[in-house]
Amino acid sequence: MPLPSYAAFDEKDLGAQVLLSQYKLRTSGDAVTVRQAVARYMKEHGATALSVTRFATAVSEIARNAIVHAGGGEFSIYVDPRAKQLTVVCWDKGPGIEDVELALTDGYTSGGGLGRGLGGAKRLAKIFEIRTAIGRGTSVLMSVNL
Repeated sequence: MPLPSYAAFDEKDLGAQVLLSQYKLRTSGDAVTVRQAVARYMKEHGATALSVTRFATAVSEIARNAIVHAGGGEFSIYVDPRAKQLTVVCWDKGPGIEDVELALTDGYTSGGGLGRGLGGAKRLAKIFEIRTAIGRGTSVLMSVNL
């Protein structure tokens, strides 16, 4: 799958992570698919039910944002078996996020929602990083310990 045309996450950002799977994000059903894939992998590797629910919720929000705000995107799941860490990367070629700090603020919404999505996803992940460029897209990396 081709990477976006801005400084997205790449192999040096992911270190020893091993690619498990990749998905195209086009519809809300695709967001459900990636949420279920992440939850299944976490459960298979002994993550607590609370950890699974929290991270799957974050995954769902980020995938949904790519679909709603960018018209779709791509989603990859990685694992670092030595560090026992699961990482996901979601990227799109949408309009980008003009003010990331504002977008992470609870109550801020650009799409008529409750304004808890992006900030909530950040709180639910151990590692959370956004890279974005106006007119070129957004890439979100999130990790959780297994």
